[in-house]
Amino acid sequence: MAINNVNGGGPKAPLENKITNQQSQNQTEAQQQAANKAAVTAQPRQDSVSLTQSAQQLNQVQKRASEAPVNQEKVDKLKKAIQSGQYRIDPDSMARKIARLEAQVFGIKS
Repeated sequence: MAINNVNGGGPKAPLENKITNQQSQNQTEAQQQAANKAAVTAQPRQDSVSLTQSAQQLNQVQKRASEAPVNQEKVDKLKKAIQSGQYRIDPDSMARKIARLEAQVFGIKS
């Protein structure tokens, strides 16, 4: 025996309406969440780098050193003197110059 026209074909029962509304609302929320996830993953990541103050100072020193003029003739004479063993080093003078350079670099007053 077939049952046709349950509830006389009238409007759906309130419980059925609630279930249908809840299902459509759940589908809409799921679609919105999927769209939001797609939007978030579609945005390119932005990387950033920050340098410490010491690194920035070192970078400036390297730039200045690379821009400094070079007396190639003097460099060649020194190379030749070192290779032939004629170049002599004064340790006291070198120590004073190193100390003066460090004082300039690190801002130490001597």
